[in-house]
Amino acid sequence: MSQAASIHPVDQTLPMGQLAVLGLQHVLVMYAGAIAVPLIVGRALQLTPEQVAMLISADLFCCGLVTLIQSWGATQWFGIRLPVMMGVTFAAVGPMVAIASTMPGMAGAQAIFGAVIGAGLISILIAPYVSRMLRFFPPVVTGTIILVIGLSLMRVGISWVFGTPVGPTAPSVVNPEHAKWLAEIRAMAGVVPEVPKGLALAASIPNPKYAPLSGVAISALVLVSIMLIAKYAKGFVANISVLLGIIIGAVVATATGFMSFDKVAKAGWFDIVLPFQFGIPTFDPILILTMTLVMIVVMIESSGMFLALGEMTGKSVDQPDLARGLRTDGLGTLLGGIFNTFPYTSFSQNVGLVGVTGIRSRFVCVAGGIIMLVLGMFPKMAALVESLPAVVLGGAGLVMFGMVAATGIRILTAVDFQANRNNLFVVAVSVTVGMIPLVAPNFKQWMPHSIHPLIDSGILLASISAVALNGFFNQGNGASQKETVAAAKAADMAH
Repeated sequence: MSQAASIHPVDQTLPMGQLAVLGLQHVLVMYAGAIAVPLIVGRALQLTPEQVAMLISADLFCCGLVTLIQSWGATQWFGIRLPVMMGVTFAAVGPMVAIASTMPGMAGAQAIFGAVIGAGLISILIAPYVSRMLRFFPPVVTGTIILVIGLSLMRVGISWVFGTPVGPTAPSVVNPEHAKWLAEIRAMAGVVPEVPKGLALAASIPNPKYAPLSGVAISALVLVSIMLIAKYAKGFVANISVLLGIIIGAVVATATGFMSFDKVAKAGWFDIVLPFQFGIPTFDPILILTMTLVMIVVMIESSGMFLALGEMTGKSVDQPDLARGLRTDGLGTLLGGIFNTFPYTSFSQNVGLVGVTGIRSRFVCVAGGIIMLVLGMFPKMAALVESLPAVVLGGAGLVMFGMVAATGIRILTAVDFQANRNNLFVVAVSVTVGMIPLVAPNFKQWMPHSIHPLIDSGILLASISAVALNGFFNQGNGASQKETVAAAKAADMAH
């Protein structure tokens, strides 16, 4: 056997040019999600535009740094050494916005960064214990979790195509005539009864910015382009079908007025990311505990991502591997707090890209990490990527996120549902539970606010349900050795 043949595809290196292009493809897929959290938290803290830009630069810099540690590896303690892109987790947005609402400005930022640093340190320490849960994840559980991850991500892809449920692209807006009437009533002090505090009008007329046919057409063009390139192109060109589809969509979006370069013109050329640019963090034990609970949620979700990547790449993930990956989540969060940003986790969007391209080399994500570092130091380049409209990413998101769900289904095909009908209950109930936050996002409104971050994730709810039901019906096993081998073969057949 030759030396090249003995190297697992995950550890194979590719030509420099291919690595750069494939790495850029990963960056484009995750970029919108990567900058969303600093935008949300920065505005909640009522920071200046310059300070928000600083948060974004720090976030991109840390995304790159933590991605390098996770995919390349650093000592025997850190880095799962799989094709993983790291980004700020949305699970921490709720607690951070709550802190910002009570302590806006620099004081709130210092409190947030202190909580992030404390949670990062604790996460590093508890990662080996969380990783020992691996034995509770047989194929019936991992397949279910990965299916729910894909289904959860589909909401993101669909929102990219049509618009978001809230904000400027919400389906409905307030009727301008009604808004004018209410403004006139408020101005008539003493003539009419005082308008109740907080009285607002409900959105009631269709929003022309929601689901415009021209935007849907661009998303469809990107999707069709990816499908055609994947079918008819060969070799490297087929592997960058998503990137080429996004470029085609960007060209059309620019020609039709969807994409502009105003932000690029206003952005600076160079920026150095330094630690503690918002001052010395403050450490509140309650806030650290809250952020630690968020990190436990993040680590359970990361376990599902790592297992999904293990299935996609054909490289088994054992307990030491999982411990290194989860420990890096903690290290990334610690570095995030030091460099003025937030908790980090593996980005599920990029798991789908691995399935689409079939490229299993972790060095593609190493290249993506280097690109993110560069973007963090050159704001003008970052603004160019940020100018990419969501409708362009939407067409790519549909195929990538569907690929994650398809991976979960493929794993479940190797599970024995005939000899052990109880496995049907594990899958059916857990998928349904995982859909609750997507279908009924306000289901938690009467529950204590302290537990909202723990139940806001469909992935976490599905994970808890699948593990608990598998323990109830199958005494924690859920799969014979034969089924486990069959699941591994099902994953290998896709490569």
